Amino acid sequence: MQNFTLPQTNRDSVVLLQITDTHLFADDGGSLLGVTTKDSFHAVLDAVDAAARPFDAIVATGDISQDHTEYSYQRFCEGIARWSQPCFWLPGNHDYQPSMQAVLPSPQIKPCHQVLAGEHWQVILLDSQVKGVPHGELSGEQLDMLDQALSAHPNRHALVLLHHHPLPAGSAWLDQHQLHNSEPFWQVVGRYPQVKAILCGHIHQELDRIHRGVRVLATPSTCIQFQPDSQDFALDQKSPGWRYLALHRDGQLDTQVHRLDGHDFTPNFDSAGY
Repeated sequence: MQNFTLPQTNRDSVVLLQITDTHLFADDGGSLLGVTTKDSFHAVLDAVDAAARPFDAIVATGDISQDHTEYSYQRFCEGIARWSQPCFWLPGNHDYQPSMQAVLPSPQIKPCHQVLAGEHWQVILLDSQVKGVPHGELSGEQLDMLDQALSAHPNRHALVLLHHHPLPAGSAWLDQHQLHNSEPFWQVVGRYPQVKAILCGHIHQELDRIHRGVRVLATPSTCIQFQPDSQDFALDQKSPGWRYLALHRDGQLDTQVHRLDGHDFTPNFDSAGY
């Protein structure tokens, strides 16, 4: 199992910056449903800079690329290179893993499955991609890896990351593309009370819910947003966003979603899907 030990710069907590669903293109003008994703991505990075909130690492929870090109992943690497903190990424349904791997080794991207974050937490990254389809599934190998990581560190609080949402979000068209084998996933999680939260992307909206005693979080995209509680495909007027998570030594997790203010990244509301 690939792992990485993240130094703890603050003895009381580890702070993560989550960036998700960037949908980048090699082309400068590449757009998704009317939003130029490179511009919205950099606007988010600039806003994070302006906030000047310290963080220890970046987590990118999939759909980094929209066009599968190596250069789209290089664009992501170039964007976050303004910071010195390490980044941990995982694939989403739109990602092309050979192109993801082609930009590695990178000074900043750490290709690992388990991060020992400070003295009190571990962060476990899962690959829920099913090649060629939008829904997610965890292979037996991924479930075994999750089980092994949790059993290896029973005294560490755990945060589990994957791209697909492991429970219905309330939008029928999105929920058909959720994690399809969620029950085996929750069976593993249920054996380990140290799991405090699940963090995902994919649904392009904010979610904060307790499921089987575990907090489940999803985060806005850096580009387009999907309308919550929508039966059919629908876009939202809310701005691109990102999330901070503070992992405290006692197992508490504080988190906030932030959105861009003063930018116009209005999508094409006539779009019927993508």
